[in-house]
Amino acid sequence: MNKTSIEFDNAIKTCREVFIKKHKDYGTSWRIMRVSSILDQIFIKATRIRTIEENGMMKVNEGIEPEYMGIINYCVMGLIQIELKNETEIELSGERVATLYDKYIKACKDLMMEKNHDYGEVWRNMQVSTFTDMLLMRIHRMRQILENDGKTIMSEGIDSNLMDMVNYSVFALIRMKE
Repeated sequence: MNKTSIEFDNAIKTCREVFIKKHKDYGTSWRIMRVSSILDQIFIKATRIRTIEENGMMKVNEGIEPEYMGIINYCVMGLIQIELKNETEIELSGERVATLYDKYIKACKDLMMEKNHDYGEVWRNMQVSTFTDMLLMRIHRMRQILENDGKTIMSEGIDSNLMDMVNYSVFALIRMKE
């Protein structure tokens, strides 16, 4: 399990660096986006990954790894948007962005470690393409939740799904390096 913790941290390190650098370039312009729009951005990335997996080739010279990293970062944006839904200020300081990013990544990692314990690291025996399919399934679930005005009867909410999607993407990044 300690190996998984280290691998998680290594995968997230690059994602966080990209997130912080893009904040310096663009600020928090993404704060304008609704959660549904963030889900669409994740859908675009997951669909591209699946297309590359199925076709075995790509025409745009950006591999699958940056797409998974983008999914992680969009999921964090979604989690931040859910938390700040009543705040009207668009621009957040770099310090606040980093603090919120770290808060949600820690929550995702804690969740992953708990589930990983219970499931016995079964993800290490799964194909990377399965994680892609799981991401696409979660997107459809969250769209249904949004159509139900964010209410669920007995299922997890959007925030839990976003956290699982971070972890699926981290698992994919780890598996791709194995």
